[in-house]
Amino acid sequence: MKPRATKLAVRAGILLLPLLISVPLLAQAAPQAPPAQPPPTQPGNPPAASPSQNLPDAPSSTQTETQTETKTEAKPENKTEPSLNDLGFPTEQTQPDPKMQALLDKRTHMLKIHQRMGLITTIPLLATLFTSVNAGGKNASNTDRNVHLILGAVTGDLYGITAYYAIRAPKVPGTPTRGPIRFHKAMAYIHVPGMVLTPILGAMAYSQKNKGEKVHGIASAHGPVAIVTAGAFGAALLSVSIKF
Repeated sequence: MKPRATKLAVRAGILLLPLLISVPLLAQAAPQAPPAQPPPTQPGNPPAASPSQNLPDAPSSTQTETQTETKTEAKPENKTEPSLNDLGFPTEQTQPDPKMQALLDKRTHMLKIHQRMGLITTIPLLATLFTSVNAGGKNASNTDRNVHLILGAVTGDLYGITAYYAIRAPKVPGTPTRGPIRFHKAMAYIHVPGMVLTPILGAMAYSQKNKGEKVHGIASAHGPVAIVTAGAFGAALLSVSIKF
């Protein structure tokens, strides 16, 4: 039985071997289907858009050609800005002037000293006003009058230095006076003559007091003139010290 079964198995294998070999060969030899062709375009219908044209950000061929032509035609334009001479300013006015700059620097320096000295003068001025109460009383002593006299003399000296820097500061031609500076100069017409009259009247009153006399005549105007002078001086000082 065994030799017979073996023979049958060998014969079956011989029959199946050609079949197994022919199946792959038939699969390779089978013709492949041609790629799908787009449907023919009907007359009057636009051609179907390609996948790249359906993208939202993909530029069309017409836009690409337009951008290329624009870049090719665009050329940098040489624009020359107008000079100061073209605007009507002569060269003499646009060039720096060392003399004028030196004049401005000197004026600024002297006016700054003028302002600082004015602030310093305020201290003995106020002290002179406070001591005037005891200096002019009936029971005033020589010490009170001497203290008042010394403070008044110091005030006058500092005031003279302050005025010197204002007067000697170089003037810039063509510069108009405006705003607080105009008021500051207007107050000078009050406190300058007041600063001259106050010590003169004070000396007359001091002499009358030392003689045991009552202050009389024009010397009695020493106090009112001093108050008006101090008020005008303070107003002039505030006009350039406080911005308003």
